[in-house]
Amino acid sequence: MVNALPSTGEDMSDTPPESIAYGRLMHRAMRGLIQTVLQDVADHGLPGEHHFFITFDTQHPDADLAAWLMERYPEEMTIVIQHWYDGLQVDDDGFSITLNFGDNPESMRVPFDAILTFVDPSVEFGLRFETNAKNDGPEDDPTPPDGSEESDDGEDSGAAQDAEVVSLDRFRKTH
Repeated sequence: MVNALPSTGEDMSDTPPESIAYGRLMHRAMRGLIQTVLQDVADHGLPGEHHFFITFDTQHPDADLAAWLMERYPEEMTIVIQHWYDGLQVDDDGFSITLNFGDNPESMRVPFDAILTFVDPSVEFGLRFETNAKNDGPEDDPTPPDGSEESDDGEDSGAAQDAEVVSLDRFRKTH
């Protein structure tokens, strides 16, 4: 699990020249990684045993999902892209997909900036985007994402907690 630090929404041009905003740069790069992976799945399908648990902020202004889903998941929602999905379309800002909720297909739009966690448990890979920190400092709690929500195909996304945790602190210089 790699913890990507939050983006404050500031452009690099707003950063003082004596400071490199590594947290924002890493945040942008990890969202680009998700975009690349999802585009490959849209083009070629899911390879092998790969599948994704994606938790996102349902309150994000650009998130678009059915009213009953918003009511059921008023803060965040975990979806699973695995056995049944349709119409996956990816662009620079996010992705659109149709998922099956109890034999009821629902289309939704998920902005990349709304993603809180992205996990592929088949290869123990995961990313968590911290949204509550206000700076580019290290995250002190490198724990796996909370998997308490049920996914679109009835699986408990707690399986996402099996992903390996990688702390970036071991790569930081101590002086």
